[in-house]
Amino acid sequence: MLTENLSRQATERGDAVALVDGAQRHSYADLHGAAAAVAAQLGAKGVRVGDRVALLLDNGFDYVAALYGCLACGAVAVPLNTAARAGDLGGWIAHADARAVVLAPGHPAAGELLATARGDGRLILMTSGADVVEGSRLCTDARTAYGALARPASADAPAMILYTSGTTGRPKGVVLTHRNLAANVAAIVDYLALGPTDRMVTVLPFFYSFGNSVLHTHLAVGAMLVLEPNLVYPQKVLETLVRERATGFAGVPSTFALLLSRARLADYDLSALRYVQQAGGGMPPALIERTLQALPASCSFFVMYGQTEATARISYLPPEHLRAKPGSVGIPLRGVEIEVRREDRSRCAALEVGTIFVRGEGVMAGYWNDPGLTASVLAGGWLNTGDSGYVDADGYLYIAGRRSDIIKTGAHRVQPQDVEAVIAEIEGVEEAAVVPVDDDILGEVVKAVVVLRPGAVVTDLEIKARCRARLAAYKIPKRVEFASSLPRTSTGKVQRHLLARP
Repeated sequence: MLTENLSRQATERGDAVALVDGAQRHSYADLHGAAAAVAAQLGAKGVRVGDRVALLLDNGFDYVAALYGCLACGAVAVPLNTAARAGDLGGWIAHADARAVVLAPGHPAAGELLATARGDGRLILMTSGADVVEGSRLCTDARTAYGALARPASADAPAMILYTSGTTGRPKGVVLTHRNLAANVAAIVDYLALGPTDRMVTVLPFFYSFGNSVLHTHLAVGAMLVLEPNLVYPQKVLETLVRERATGFAGVPSTFALLLSRARLADYDLSALRYVQQAGGGMPPALIERTLQALPASCSFFVMYGQTEATARISYLPPEHLRAKPGSVGIPLRGVEIEVRREDRSRCAALEVGTIFVRGEGVMAGYWNDPGLTASVLAGGWLNTGDSGYVDADGYLYIAGRRSDIIKTGAHRVQPQDVEAVIAEIEGVEEAAVVPVDDDILGEVVKAVVVLRPGAVVTDLEIKARCRARLAAYKIPKRVEFASSLPRTSTGKVQRHLLARP
C-alpha cells in the first residue's frame, strides 16, 4: 500500500531527498513525519474512516503530506483542480460530500468556500498562516515523532476520488481503491525499472491521473521528485533538467510540442536522462520522431495509454519498438488484460477496429455516487474505455480515437487522429486538432485547427494538398483555421468541443 511505501523509505533512507520544491529540499523523514502529523490532526478534528477530504493545493510538500495523511487516517482523498472556478469547486465538493477541505489561504476560492462552509458544516483547513474565519490551521510541520503510517483496514476500501477532466462532458468522480493504486504503482515501477537513484522532474499537476501516478511511483522506490511549475517557460524546465541531472521526465503531447518549438534541446546537457514518459492523449508519430531526434540516444521514450478509470495506466510501448510499431500504444501492463470487441461484445479479429475493454487490479471501483453510470461501463470486472482501436497480429494495441470524437460525414466515419497525424508531418506545423462542423448536406464535415511554429508560414491550401495526397477524399478538411494555441484542460487535453463551435 502507498502509506507502507512511504514508511519504508523513511525508515531505510530517511535523509534522502524526496521532494525538491523551489529552493526547498525535503527528506523522506520530513515527508513521513508531516503525513503522520496530518493524519493525527485530521482524526483529532473529527475526520473518520471513509470520510472524504478535498485537497485544493498546488503541487508541493503540503499537498503530498496532506494526501498521504488522508490515506493514513483512512479518509478518502479528493484532489481538486486548482485552476477551476469556485462554482465548479463547490460542485465537486458537494458531489463528494466532503467532510473537510484542505487549501492554502491564498487560493482565490478560499473566501467563497469558507462562506459556504458556514451553511453546510464542512471543515475548512488551511495549510499555512493564521486561522481564517472558521478555517483551522492544518500543520504540516512534523514537530512530534510518529510511528509508521497506518495501513488501510481493507485494500478494497476507497483511497481517492479523482474527477475527470471533462473532455467528453461533465466531470465524473472516479473511485480508486488502495489496491488499485498499489497494483498500478507496482506495474509501472516494473517496466520503467525505477529505483532510488532516479530523479524525476515533473510539470504535471498531481490532481491529474498521470501526475498522481508519477508521484506515487517515484515515492514508492525512494526516488527524488523535482517540482517544476514553469512549463510556460520551456527554458526554465530545461535548466531544471540540467541542474538536477534529471534521469526522468513526463508529459502530454503538448508538453513535447511546446518544448521543441520554444527551445533548442541540443543546447542543453540532457545526457543524464534515462527515461521519458508520454501519455494523456495520442501523440502523432511525426512529433514522436522529432522528440526522439532531440533526446539523447541513450534515453528511452515510453509511449503509454491509460485512463483515470484504470488508475492511469493500461499499456506501454517498449521503447525498442517505437519505430517498428508507429502509432501503437503497446502491450498491456503486468496484470492487465485488453480485449477489442464488436458491438455484440464478441472479440474482434486482428486489425479489426472495435471498442477497447480492459480488466485488472487497476480498474476503478466505480463512479462516486452514480451506480447507473458505473453499470454502463463496468461488467464482470471489465471496463468499457469508450475508446476505439485494434490490436495487430503481434498483440500490440492501436488507438483509433474516442467514439465520441468520431466525425460522421455522410455515410463515412472519420477518426480525427488520422487527419491530425498527416497535418503534423508538415514542416512548420506545431500541432493540429480536427473537429466536426455542421453541414446542411453531409451532416458534419471535417475542420482542422492548426497551430504553427514561431516564424513558420503554411497556407490552408498546402494543408489540404498534403491531406489530399495521403487521405481519402471524405477525410480532407473542408475548412482550415489557424490559431495561436489550442484550448486545453488544466491537464493538457484538447477541448475539442470548443473548437467545433462555428
